[in-house]
Amino acid sequence: MLTRTSAQTLTDQLAERFAERIRNRLMAPGARLPSVRECARQQGVSPHTVVAAYDQLLAQGLVEARRQRGFYVRNDAAAPAARAPAAVRSVAEPAQPVATVLARAPADASTLIRGMFHRQSAKPQPGMGVLPPDWLESTFMPTAVRKVTSVKALQEFSLQYGDPAGDAGLRSSLVQKLAGIQLEVAPSQIVTTVGATHALDIVSRTLLRAGDPVMVEEPGWAVEFARLEALGMRVLPVPRLADGPDLAVMQRYCEAYQPKLFVSVSVLHNPTGYSLSPAGAHRVLQLANQHDFHIVEDDTYSHLAPEHATRLSTLDGLQRTIYVSGFAKILAPNWRIGFLAASPSLVERLLETKLLATLTTPALFERALAWCIDQGQLRRHVERIRVRLEGARSRAVKLALAHGCTLASEPAGLFGWIETGADTDALTQRLLDEGYLIAPGSLFHARRQPTTLMRINFATTQDATFWKVFCRVRDGL
Repeated sequence: MLTRTSAQTLTDQLAERFAERIRNRLMAPGARLPSVRECARQQGVSPHTVVAAYDQLLAQGLVEARRQRGFYVRNDAAAPAARAPAAVRSVAEPAQPVATVLARAPADASTLIRGMFHRQSAKPQPGMGVLPPDWLESTFMPTAVRKVTSVKALQEFSLQYGDPAGDAGLRSSLVQKLAGIQLEVAPSQIVTTVGATHALDIVSRTLLRAGDPVMVEEPGWAVEFARLEALGMRVLPVPRLADGPDLAVMQRYCEAYQPKLFVSVSVLHNPTGYSLSPAGAHRVLQLANQHDFHIVEDDTYSHLAPEHATRLSTLDGLQRTIYVSGFAKILAPNWRIGFLAASPSLVERLLETKLLATLTTPALFERALAWCIDQGQLRRHVERIRVRLEGARSRAVKLALAHGCTLASEPAGLFGWIETGADTDALTQRLLDEGYLIAPGSLFHARRQPTTLMRINFATTQDATFWKVFCRVRDGL
């Protein structure tokens, strides 16, 4: 909060607060600042102080004044003529023809990403996409790193390029791990990557060209929408239902656009927590065969899911599917180890794309991860996390319900999809003043629009203090 005991004036403090949020993309280009009167009320200062702070932001070129409309964050996005081909809106209404609408790319998708690197406070952050650091602390990870950083080991693999496909030991370990979910692959079918996002990017750059239609689940991870749009793809949002994607919408997309790819989080979907049903999975694979498109299955949350969960890649045997996963969510976000598994006929093309981008991936952490898998350390760590997360999920749900929220989907995995009863974009800015970063529901749509939904991290929302602040701010809107 603003303080009158600071060496800075209230005007300077307020201007600096907004400037930091704008620079860190916590306020998106085009976002409207609170009105002078509303900001004065929220911050407990005079309207004159707010006007002076907004004048500073104008002078810094961070905002613009629109006559009789207020102050807005300057839109530094590319002009429409220079942007990638248009995204395509949903065709969920069967009685109407498919319509193409120019959709603004979620340039503000970086809100949560930047929030990961610019923590608002030492408080638990409800919008975070990973487990808290203290949950991930271990003794086996430092041991694993020491094992692979001896003088002999470093000389063996650090003074030359490694295998372009990734460390052979890790790929062998991953073969055994994938067998646990009934996905049978050979080490030669696996390519390691710099995290799961890198794997998704490799698939897109290999299979797609600018202008190609791509089906993506909605709600979904905003970074995936933005990444595909940046590559020039036509984004086809497919509503995600409890048992899988809306098959009727997929059918109409296939008939109208002949999409090249479908991106799916089939297990513990982000943000809803839904998991694909066997019947839904079979129908998706039938559509892929009938209309000749590939499926990239993002199994980022595999470690938190039951092994018997339905996976497209397992049913399909990697004929039409490419399997993607990683370890940032469960082990160490900064190790950035991911991988993809694909059919023998496709894996060489994917490897060539990786070579063009990174040549290879650092073997040091890959070998350390292989040791963690082979020694059973990762498995035991996952078991502990699952038990702890189950307790946190129960507490967070009770607190959310007690503070006037409802569940938009059955709670599962790391995230909860919560109905708040208030505009969560407005809540985001007000809660930032309190030191909390939330994930408003609008971030999870291909075309951002106001919504009362938000995604919570169960591990970081089991503290009653946040919910009391949340309730106070929501009721004050």
